[in-house]
Amino acid sequence: MLSFLKDHPFAVEAFFDSSHVFTFAVPKEQITHLIPECLQLDTHQDKWAFIAVAMVQTKALRPKGFPKIMGNDFFLIGYRVFVRYTNQVGKNLRGLYILKSETDKMKMEFLGNMFTHYQYTTTDITQSRSNDLLTISSKKSGFSVRIDDKINETIALPAGSPFTDWKEARRFAGPLPFTFTYKKEKRAMLIIEGVREHWKPEPVKVLDCNFSFIDNLKLPGAVLANAFVIRNIPYYWKKGKTELWK
Repeated sequence: MLSFLKDHPFAVEAFFDSSHVFTFAVPKEQITHLIPECLQLDTHQDKWAFIAVAMVQTKALRPKGFPKIMGNDFFLIGYRVFVRYTNQVGKNLRGLYILKSETDKMKMEFLGNMFTHYQYTTTDITQSRSNDLLTISSKKSGFSVRIDDKINETIALPAGSPFTDWKEARRFAGPLPFTFTYKKEKRAMLIIEGVREHWKPEPVKVLDCNFSFIDNLKLPGAVLANAFVIRNIPYYWKKGKTELWK
């Protein structure tokens, strides 16, 4: 009876202390089964599709308009596919389709699963820093990344990346303007729009990177295509909008 609560019934705002995004390129034929029929893969050269892992340290996450003191700080992890959706008026929207969501606190799991369809689970998160070297890992979720977190536009793209330069790679840095949830039983699309300002992803050098979730998808030919960070950005998500598909 209260299923409507999952449809992002109110706007939410937060401050992003940092958002590290690691994007994997995959031959498009290998992940078409991961998205619903109403979405299309957002591709590069009509060959590569992309799965991004976003690791975000949020601050004062709360319903929009509430005082900051009522917000909470959470670490969020999202595994997402880059997609496109054509809405009822024929506009082509570029966005993300959620495959998996994780957080470091049970409170966020509870509230996230009450007000979204993202199916949050709680996991352990360990972060350590030594000068510019940053390590983020989780034993429970089976991931570990180690990066040189110093901003440096001259670093090389990851080996095997399909992009020719960082400018091209930035198109697939995320987050994108929209996030989509397909409600199959109602043949309806839930559209959540994100709003941000002064958004400039900066490339980072990845020294080591492993995600069990990506490995378990068994995607031959998947390669790390880019890695970016943004820092100190206010962000908010609008109230969700639902439209029938066909």
